[in-house]
Amino acid sequence: MSSAQPLIVQSDKTVFLEVDSPAFEEARDTLCGFAELMKCPEHIHTYAISPLSLWNAASAGLTPDNVLEGLRRFSRYPIPENVETDIREYMGRYGRLVLEHQDGQLVLRSADPMLLDQIRRHKSTQPFVEDRLDERTLKVGGAYRGRLKQALIKLGFPVRDLAGYVEGAPLELSLSPTLASGAPFQMRDYQKAAVSAFYRGGSAAGGSGVIVLPCGAGKTVIGLGIMAELKRKTLILVTNVVALRQWKREILEKTTLREADVAEYSGERKDIGPVTIATYQILTYRRKKPEEYPHLAVFESEDWGLIIYDEVHLLPAPVFRMTADIQARRRVGLTATLVREDGLETDVFSLIGPKCYDVPWKVLEKQGWIAQAECHEIRVPLPMEQRREYVMSPPRAQYRIASENPLKLDVLESLLEQHKDNRVLIIGQYIHQLKLVAAAFRIPLLTGQTPNQERERLYDQFRRGEITRLVVSKVANFAVDLPDANVAIQISGTFGSRQEEAQRLGRILRPKSDGHIAVFYSLITRDSSEGEFAQKRQRFLTEQGYSYRIRTMEEEMEGSPAAASSPIG
Repeated sequence: MSSAQPLIVQSDKTVFLEVDSPAFEEARDTLCGFAELMKCPEHIHTYAISPLSLWNAASAGLTPDNVLEGLRRFSRYPIPENVETDIREYMGRYGRLVLEHQDGQLVLRSADPMLLDQIRRHKSTQPFVEDRLDERTLKVGGAYRGRLKQALIKLGFPVRDLAGYVEGAPLELSLSPTLASGAPFQMRDYQKAAVSAFYRGGSAAGGSGVIVLPCGAGKTVIGLGIMAELKRKTLILVTNVVALRQWKREILEKTTLREADVAEYSGERKDIGPVTIATYQILTYRRKKPEEYPHLAVFESEDWGLIIYDEVHLLPAPVFRMTADIQARRRVGLTATLVREDGLETDVFSLIGPKCYDVPWKVLEKQGWIAQAECHEIRVPLPMEQRREYVMSPPRAQYRIASENPLKLDVLESLLEQHKDNRVLIIGQYIHQLKLVAAAFRIPLLTGQTPNQERERLYDQFRRGEITRLVVSKVANFAVDLPDANVAIQISGTFGSRQEEAQRLGRILRPKSDGHIAVFYSLITRDSSEGEFAQKRQRFLTEQGYSYRIRTMEEEMEGSPAAASSPIG
């Protein structure tokens, strides 16, 4: 142990990391493998070691000795004995229960007969157990594979699922060696590694899991690589129609599949094909709350060999329920962040699968696969008139008043002048505010009310450089491919959503053909609840190694950001 080491491990399994230490980056990268970042103020970051973070680590191949070795390497003081005990205990639970097939029936095995006794008698798991075959084996109802895993992880015992998968209908496809432009196409090394980590040679150990990569790193290409490896009928679930059309373009450009092979299942069309792309919205549509979801039948109506969940951190609850019933289908989740605002990370783990591959954002940045990025927070005062209203309002109204601070338009004007030669996205939460911005600066506006055809037209114009600025609502947070956007200005956000911050930065992270770096601005009202929530949103980016440069509106308007800014993270 050394007083120069950057970590302090506490008995409640929180870990403090000193930002100013020379070993900060190496220690941070080690922690990210088995702990979750909780707070990231200027000088000390706080991580938490949780059962789920340890189970993900175990599923990725880390052992308790690996985790403890990493902690000891950077810890200033000895590791508390109870922390070491808990790490060994929780990681040791992964794999104690194994689902397998035996003589055509689904069984749950364990070397611990007492644990199986507990499962057989517990009210949450008892309905899924049909019989005890021997002291180490329970017979499980075949339809309850997913529901049993959900129940067991809530009891603190994640299941290792080796029960295998149905093959699904065959589909002949391969990746194209060239693009339509004639340029050569091949997967990057980390994309190939992600496919391999999911597939695992076709064994029962592979076939389900989540791949975590930043926006712009080519998660769609990884999905195509998995499709080409399996060569099976595929269902792809996406966030919206724009994302659906982007997936279709990628499939037709980068694989040997033809237009007739790729079907759309959305609010506009209801086709089924060898590859079917469906939106979460249509799957969860129902006319009235008590009614069933009529379109969820698409899960069971065809012989799927693979289901791809794009932006899996946004998976709606009804899709979780159906996913619990189709555990015999291979399935992969793609996401830039495992953070879910509803706290259902354990359902992702048990129903889609554990994290099977990830690469830190900064690693891909150093390799040139995503753009270098600068993050800036500009703190704006609230005018006296709005300040009075703010003080007298309830918390939710306070947040909106701060978010719609009229002085943000002055800062925005300055930033647009600075970046007049760049491709700029102006992103916000409130439509009224976005309409004011669009009218004031004569910039096209794109919201959830914009027809899909108009959305695609504006996106295409932006890609071609016919327009260089867009005002967008949160509809642009997810699955929008705008590779030449290199400046994002966030004028309002969704409370403390870390996933939103990650997605918004991701809009500008694709490598730039001209070598420009990406610049991300957040305009925040000073001394307000908006600032408090902004700190929560920053946590994700700080975890990925990005620094926020903080300055005031006055410093921004003086045009001296470099002299006035101070780094965080």
